Amino acid sequence: MLEDILKYNREFVERKGYEKYITNKYPDKKIAIVSCMDTRLTELLPAALGLKNGDVKIIKNAGGTISQPFDSVIRSLLVAIYELGVKEVMIIGHTDCGVQHMDSDVMIHHMMERGISKDHIDMMRYCGIDFESWLSGFDDTEKAVHESVELVQHHPLIPSDIVVRGFIMNSVTGELTQL
Repeated sequence: MLEDILKYNREFVERKGYEKYITNKYPDKKIAIVSCMDTRLTELLPAALGLKNGDVKIIKNAGGTISQPFDSVIRSLLVAIYELGVKEVMIIGHTDCGVQHMDSDVMIHHMMERGISKDHIDMMRYCGIDFESWLSGFDDTEKAVHESVELVQHHPLIPSDIVVRGFIMNSVTGELTQL
């Protein structure tokens, strides 16, 4: 499968398919979106919001949530705000999220089935990481979005003039509901 992608990429560049996507690094709408990596949202989210290349910064991760005040999502938001001119942040969760009800014990079991040793898993715990919490999902998508919004709004490095709002997107229709 990867070879197919690489072949397509070579052909895309050769036929100059990139030309219609050329833009700069600054988001035209001055918005950063934090959302889930769910494959259903790859095209649905931009289409449902009327976004084109260059409009916004999209930061994706499992669950579309911010788990810690100094994780990579916050770092990306800081870059977007201070270096790229972002003025608004949208946290967008979605219906039927795969991270909802995710169980860390099940994930650890899968890791061990794939050859990760118990010693390596225990090492994560000894390094000061709350491993089980880090691997767990959330039970309530709305609550998870609210918590992420609150974390950004009250983060000591995020300026108070940044507008932060939370939403849930229907992963079938693309309908956006503000929380």
